[in-house]
Amino acid sequence: MNRPAPQRLADRFRGYLPVAIDVETGGFDHRRHALLEIAAVTLTMDEQGRMAPGDRLAIAVEPHPELIIEQSALDFTGIDLLDPERRAEPEPQALGQIFDLVRRAMRDHQCTRAIMVAHNAHFDLGFVNRAAERCNLKRNPFHPFSCFDTATLAGLAFGQTVLARACLAAAIPYDTRAAHSAGYDADCTAALFCAIVNRWQELGGWSVASATRDALADASD
Repeated sequence: MNRPAPQRLADRFRGYLPVAIDVETGGFDHRRHALLEIAAVTLTMDEQGRMAPGDRLAIAVEPHPELIIEQSALDFTGIDLLDPERRAEPEPQALGQIFDLVRRAMRDHQCTRAIMVAHNAHFDLGFVNRAAERCNLKRNPFHPFSCFDTATLAGLAFGQTVLARACLAAAIPYDTRAAHSAGYDADCTAALFCAIVNRWQELGGWSVASATRDALADASD
């Protein structure tokens, strides 16, 4: 039996608020390399259950003085740490602003916790969690280890795992000249996640998920 789409975002993901995150860093190891940029895009849902990007915040981060920045990472991202227009903020302030944005969205959507949406998500989650610990931020709104990985989801939906190719397969414009900035890549990740979730609903996926959920609830009674 078909069931209607959820009326609240909190009902769609078991109380979690999906938030697209992207970080740019000084290397691959969240324990050794510096956080250089972070961006967040909250997600919303309409009455038909279709998802769309919501509020957005992108911040340049002052690298922690005790952490490493590889030149190869700067060459890849194009970040110029000496650019006067960069206007980087210290880690505690940068993360605090991102977390405040996420918590406001959680309240607006009556969600109990946020869950990170990112491309190769455990990379971004590792850097965010380690920076939060380093800054002694006690109220990290994100689930500490669960996440939605758009590389995996895009591999399933489109047969593509690279963000640029996945976006093109999903008919999402992708500008390679703007890539590898946290703000741009978070925008693309949010759009890709919404495209996959919305397509799944169009194919009847939410009805299947709802029926499975109800069957499990009945079995536990």
